[in-house]
Amino acid sequence: MGLLLVSCKNDLADVNRLTSKVVAPCETEKDVVTIYSDSARMKIKLMAPLIERYVKDTTYVVFNKGIHLIFYDDSLKVKNELTARYAIKYDVLNRMEARTDVVLTNRKGEKLKTEHLIWDQNKKLIFTDAPVIIIQLGDTLYGDGLQSNEDFSKYKITKPYGKFAVKQEPDKDSLK
Repeated sequence: MGLLLVSCKNDLADVNRLTSKVVAPCETEKDVVTIYSDSARMKIKLMAPLIERYVKDTTYVVFNKGIHLIFYDDSLKVKNELTARYAIKYDVLNRMEARTDVVLTNRKGEKLKTEHLIWDQNKKLIFTDAPVIIIQLGDTLYGDGLQSNEDFSKYKITKPYGKFAVKQEPDKDSLK
């Protein structure tokens, strides 16, 4: 009878560790190539060595081993390309964040380099508050932050710094 009254004692940390919710992907894919189209026209080609889909409060997809996106125009010409070592896409928000060695190239050959870039598909904008480097033909621009349209054809560096050329308007008197 005395043996039945003996109780066990558990450490609260051990109980919490064993009962905590582990967030694991509900779907994992390797060596993925996905084509996104609209009206039977290819718009985006996505390549990633690993994709993990999670369903929690919201559904999101993690690209832990990198991502390479190629965006096409209606003539199937490349509009721009994006690569990053890590990305996360929030399905409901239509928003993707790329991090670590992010490179975005547009059709003019301009190249944006940063460590964090956000693509808001609803607003058709890309932006960051992180330091940016834009390599143009013959020039390099620097800044802290950037706002751009979705295809990176028009952009504004929010806090530019460094040396850059400024076009000077001709003096009206010198034209006479």
